Amino acid sequence: MAVHLSKIQCLRLFPEVSCFTRIEQSATSASSSNNGVNEEDAGSTATATAWENHKREQWVYMRLVHALLSDRTWKGCIAACIGASSTDNFPEEGIQNTLVPGDHMNDMESYWSSGGQEDPGVPEFLVYKLCSDLCLIDEIRIQPFRAYQQPGHPIYSARYVRVSFGCPKLPLRLEDLVSEENEGQLTADDNYIWMYTSSEFPMLQKNVLQSFKLPRPVLCIGGVVKVEFRGRIQKQVYDDLYYICVAHVQVLGTPLLPQELGAAPSEDGIVLKYFPEHEPPQDSGCSRPKWHDIEARIWRALKATGQVIGFNQELLSRLLGPSV
Repeated sequence: MAVHLSKIQCLRLFPEVSCFTRIEQSATSASSSNNGVNEEDAGSTATATAWENHKREQWVYMRLVHALLSDRTWKGCIAACIGASSTDNFPEEGIQNTLVPGDHMNDMESYWSSGGQEDPGVPEFLVYKLCSDLCLIDEIRIQPFRAYQQPGHPIYSARYVRVSFGCPKLPLRLEDLVSEENEGQLTADDNYIWMYTSSEFPMLQKNVLQSFKLPRPVLCIGGVVKVEFRGRIQKQVYDDLYYICVAHVQVLGTPLLPQELGAAPSEDGIVLKYFPEHEPPQDSGCSRPKWHDIEARIWRALKATGQVIGFNQELLSRLLGPSV
């Protein structure tokens, strides 16, 4: 029952958790530990294995729900650039420039520029790799670029922006990231499993860092973010084509247990990877003695109130304190 309570609470707070089809322990730790199970007491090897899996699932979801409910410090989560849907001049106007705060670096303009289009409805997007496979994302910040060197100092913003979170279908290698060799073209949707897409946010035609706050914090599973720009506004005077140009992008969130948990695609869905060798020591602030009774407390309270499965956020807040 305890494992179900942890899993249910994860799903209630963050429906993205439903993408996980199973938990998979790292091969090194799985082969070197039997988790204290005595196969004779369990009755058979199969029974012992099932019990080990149950204990592992219970522990992993307890770790996950604890991380999801802990106090959060929002910070920039982008670790690297994967690519752009198009680039006008690479690398001078490449996606890597969007990691630099502001629109200048070393007295030179710093920005990404799309290719030009006659149709203002052609979308563009930028794809980034985050610092952890599991990140709780709260907000996206984007600064459109103002071309000071062009007549009228035009701002090449988009009409709308939206974001998608997902997992690469194959592990990303260093050579897959944006470089002069691939010009940042590893962006096709069929390379990724997208598990969340936001609604469209209107973007202002202003050269300021604009905030696009999600309706709720979203669990990004897989560590990939796509920032999509829809609707072109500004034509370039020199060629009469529409462009979108971005000076800076931030993805604000909280990495969750980056050393202990990961995500990987499989034939039947997304696997929640577990690396127990990277668990904190038992005397650390988040060790088992501090909070291992979290679900026992929940269950006792549910039985006392008669709610059992239909518990709500108000009850959880009374038990554990606010989750945000």
